[in-house]
Formats: sequence, C-alpha cells, structure tokens
Amino acid sequence: MAGGIEVKTRLTGKMILPIFMLMIIVTLPLPTVFAATAKEIDVSVDVALQRFAKEVKGANAFLKAAKGILVIPNVIQVGLVIGGEYGEGALRIGGQNVDYYNMTEASLGYQIGGQRKDIILVFMNEATLKEFRNSDNWQAGVDGTVTVMDYGAEGSVDTTKFKQPILGFVFGQNGLMAGAMIKGSKFTKLKK
Repeated sequence: MAGGIEVKTRLTGKMILPIFMLMIIVTLPLPTVFAATAKEIDVSVDVALQRFAKEVKGANAFLKAAKGILVIPNVIQVGLVIGGEYGEGALRIGGQNVDYYNMTEASLGYQIGGQRKDIILVFMNEATLKEFRNSDNWQAGVDGTVTVMDYGAEGSVDTTKFKQPILGFVFGQNGLMAGAMIKGSKFTKLKK
C-alpha cells in the first residue's frame, strides 16, 4: 500500500474470552430496569403452575397439601466461568398471590451458556412458611433446607417426601431437571 500503514488485528484465545463475557454482561437483564409488574408476575405464575400440574406426574398432590407455594417462573441462568440467575415470582397461599419475591444466585466454576427454568418451592408446614415470610433475604441452605425433587419410579415424583418442610421443583422445557440445585439461592421480598 503506497504511503499508508496497514494494521492487522488478530484475535487470540485470550481476547475472545473477555469479549464474550462482556457480551453476556451487556445482555443480562437489569432487575431495576426490566422489573415485571405485579400483573405480569401473576400471569407468569399462573402459566407456570398450569404447566407444572400438567407435565409433572403427581404435582397436584403436592400443590393441594401445600401451606404456601413460591413460584419463580422464567428464571434466567447465564454463565461463563462466573454465572448468575435471576427471576421474579409470587408466594401463593390459598390460591391467592400474597407477596412478590425475586430470586438471585451467583456461582463460580466451569459453566457456559444460558437457559430458562421455573422454580417452585412448596412449603409443607405453617412454621417454615412463617419463617420464610418474616425474612427479608431468605437463603436456601442457610435459612432453610430445600429438598429438591426429581422423578422417581414410573416417571412420577416421590410422594413419600411429604414430611419434608420445603420441597423444591426445578423444571424446564423437558419437565423436571435432574441434578438441579437451589442451595445458595437468595429470595428477597419485593414491593409491588
């Protein structure tokens, strides 16, 4: 090239990772900017519960026995070494949404990609439900133990777990997610 300087930039492996992480961070939903209204949450909770009852064999038995049901639909999980989850939902007692919550979790370790899932916590006794409602920032595994349910024999959930105080169901497009964890997730009451 006459009279000019040609500069070539070559992307190396060291440069691709920070660029990819920056792209993920920029596209993450900001809770304060994209917070759902109470009406939007109510609709999402209804849809998640209908899908749960339809797709998870034995789910209705748990829903009928529950003292309270926390539904966090459409939880977004994104990760690339550092990961995070966020979702908003409602606590339902007696068929009515009584409080609204968000759920957050941060994690570190080998992870890449993103997914959406629904999380349902079923409170099986009044004392545990009261403790949850009286906490501003309740953390699974610290403030209470959540027994995460999985498919048992014949593709249904194990109803012998009724004696556990809090049961957790994590399900995605293909039903209950095997090996899913809720431990470490933080639930914070929202003003809606």
